[in-house]
Amino acid sequence: MAPVEFDVTSLAAILPPGGMTLVSGCSAESAVLADSIEQAGEALGAMTFSGIFVAGLNHRTWLPNAASRMLTFFMTPELRASRAAVDFLPLCYSDILSLLRARRPAAALFMVSPPDQDGYCSFGTQVDFIADLWRDIPVRIAHINPLMPATPGHRGIPFSEITAWTSSEQPLLKSADDPHDAVSSAIGRHVAAYIPDGATLQTGLGKIPGAVLRTLVNHRNLRLHSGLVGDPILDLIAAGAMAPGASATVGVAIGSERLYSELSNPVFNFQPVTVSHDPRALGSYRKLVTINSAIEVDLFGQVYAELTPRGFMSGPGGASDFARGARLADGLRIVALPSDAARGRVSRIVPPGEGAGPVSLSRMDVDLIVTEHGSADLRELTYQDRAAALIAIAAPEHREALSSAWDGYRQRL
Repeated sequence: MAPVEFDVTSLAAILPPGGMTLVSGCSAESAVLADSIEQAGEALGAMTFSGIFVAGLNHRTWLPNAASRMLTFFMTPELRASRAAVDFLPLCYSDILSLLRARRPAAALFMVSPPDQDGYCSFGTQVDFIADLWRDIPVRIAHINPLMPATPGHRGIPFSEITAWTSSEQPLLKSADDPHDAVSSAIGRHVAAYIPDGATLQTGLGKIPGAVLRTLVNHRNLRLHSGLVGDPILDLIAAGAMAPGASATVGVAIGSERLYSELSNPVFNFQPVTVSHDPRALGSYRKLVTINSAIEVDLFGQVYAELTPRGFMSGPGGASDFARGARLADGLRIVALPSDAARGRVSRIVPPGEGAGPVSLSRMDVDLIVTEHGSADLRELTYQDRAAALIAIAAPEHREALSSAWDGYRQRL
């Protein structure tokens, strides 16, 4: 059956009732489709929606009526406010993919570029899960957005395989590049000291990852293999720091209009989760360096990255997948964070077991912890030496309290 152009007011008649619907999130969230879901309201019944949503970027709840539910793996303030209708699963990316395959969504709502000369519609800035799953989803509903760039790498979906479509222009959701400051710049310099020419990097979005990438403009033959890419990659491309060819393998782009306008550059290679988060693919790289952020690190070297004072922000995400890949590659696993918070009142290096929430990365998943005060190389250290190395990079005003806490704790060892 040929794809059918539909009026957004008739979406309830196309969606299968009662099942799960996978929706585009991140920078590819469709306001047209979200509005249509809201307008359908009670007609949709007890449906479940699921996707990848980013706090501060994605504000829709995809909850059209009291019987509907949201299955999410990341929390936004809007979803937290609707917690009675929200199922939050703290899963790593490989397990998210396994869960979605097992639950077999009945429908997908996604944004794509217009079809190319071969009839393919690119998934554009969000390739991650939909590119792996669309063939097994019976009902495929597309918002064809002329402003969505056709990104290099995964070809996308043939227009002929789309069930129903609508077309309208919508600017992609944007995220301002975090301005660097003295703390993030110092962290970036400390991390850069461990990155050789020819390295393959994994990192995410935010002030610290951006600061790290900006320190590398004089490096050469760098590669990126990551779930996310933002504006700082453009500085590396402009400086000639990236290796020739398709040297940036990513699943999602979130950034400014400048980033979106340059995604046709053949340096980019957009691929689904089965590539971007595959430990075996990561394990094939030489000089792989993973760089992830954290909320707190304890004196054992355990990393806490999910629970904030405002509540859960996410599950473990992709960090554990990348840690496994770096282990296979005999690479280097770096966790970077400021030494303190709340204007210096709170240390982000904490006594053993006193981090907030669950452990996101175990002490076996991390090689280096970096703050603005330096780096703690935890490899092959005793517990005593680990604690001493971490206290040395804590904020100076908190080191005495940490030393006292460790002295009390080690009596139990």
